[in-house]
Amino acid sequence: MALHSMRKARECWNFIRALHQGPEAAPAPQKDSVKRIFSGIQPTGIPHLGNYLGAIESWVSEHTQLSWILTCMVRLPRLQHLHQWKAKTAKEKQNGAMGLLTYPVLQAADILLYKSTHVPVGEDQVQHMELVQDLAQGFNKKYGEFFPVPRSILTSMKKVKSLRDPSAKMSKSDPDKLATVRITDSPEEIVQKFRKAVTDFTSEVTYEPASRGGVSNLVAIHAAVTGLPVEEVVCRSAGIDTAHYKLVVADAVIEKFAPIKSEIEKLKMNKDHLEKVLQVGSAKAKELAYPVCQEVKKLVGFL
Repeated sequence: MALHSMRKARECWNFIRALHQGPEAAPAPQKDSVKRIFSGIQPTGIPHLGNYLGAIESWVSEHTQLSWILTCMVRLPRLQHLHQWKAKTAKEKQNGAMGLLTYPVLQAADILLYKSTHVPVGEDQVQHMELVQDLAQGFNKKYGEFFPVPRSILTSMKKVKSLRDPSAKMSKSDPDKLATVRITDSPEEIVQKFRKAVTDFTSEVTYEPASRGGVSNLVAIHAAVTGLPVEEVVCRSAGIDTAHYKLVVADAVIEKFAPIKSEIEKLKMNKDHLEKVLQVGSAKAKELAYPVCQEVKKLVGFL
């Protein structure tokens, strides 16, 4: 059973990889019975350390169109039940809170637009996936079996915390520039951010997330970028104080990002290639999304 699942997953990932290689490498359009994995992160801002294992999706206009239709089908209390709404409105009391309500529906549209069957998610996105499933089931109940109800694939993605607030995850939108390590940061910027990372008054390097969030976050980052187990990272750091350890972690991150930064610089020099990649990706997304969106419009009576 495990081998069968691995083969199926490999087939899905091979298909996704083929899409990014252009039209000539892409297989024939999928039938509804074929599994389709959807994964994406916000396409805004500069990717950071916490996004390293993520994938960026190119958006097309059908995303917002389906999002609007789905928004008309979901009740306000259902959206206010989401943890993101409760946590952020309670903490920040921000005026732009409406975006917190509409974003999960847009996320659902992103997934359903491609008739996705499986979605890799972290634990913090489980509630949003439940909303996606509810919307798919609600639409199918009213208009017939149209959307597959996507299943969550819980992933063991590294949970990278803010360098300035170990109780919060690292975020591209964090107003504190020292909190987030971006892939495009220079070595000097990375060193500065780790120097300023919040730890505590104990100099020993240990991994105790409940009581030593800051130091434990550094250990987790160190383990993630080196591929070493947390226990081994702690063992190798015996006798090193946290001030010195911050520089050790910074060097490890710099080394990890070096080939990525090199490739970014190379790609930036070839704008024609980048534009072609964007055009091919957008065309392929449009090819998949347009007929789904048109059919939804017909079902709800817009066409």
